Amino acid sequence: MSRVKHAVATKRHRKRVLKAAEGQWGGRHRFYRRAKESLAKGMMYSYRDRKAKKRDFRSLWIARINAGCRVHGISYSRFIQGLNKAKILINRKILSELAVSDKKAFGKLVELIKT
Repeated sequence: MSRVKHAVATKRHRKRVLKAAEGQWGGRHRFYRRAKESLAKGMMYSYRDRKAKKRDFRSLWIARINAGCRVHGISYSRFIQGLNKAKILINRKILSELAVSDKKAFGKLVELIKT
C-alpha cells in the first residue's frame, strides 16, 4: 500500500481559509493558523451581531418615534397605547420614517390619538 498524505485536500482547505481571510491585518491573512482563528472569531461576531442588529434598530426606531411624539406634546408610551386603542396597525419602522421624513402625517397621527 502506498502512503496517503492528503496533500491535495489539505492545500485546498488551507487555500480556502486564506482566501476567506483576505483583508485581515498582519498575519491574520498570511498564516493559516492565525487566519483560521480570526475567521472563527469573525463568524462568532457576525452571528452575535446579526441578532444585536435587530435590537439596535428597534431601539433606534423607538428613539425617533419618541422624539417626534415629544414635539407634539405626548409621550411614546401614550402614543403607542393610543395606536393600539384606535386599532391602527403601523409598525415602529414605518412610524419612525414618518416621524423623521413626513412630520405632517406623523402630526396627524398624533392628533388622531389625542382625541
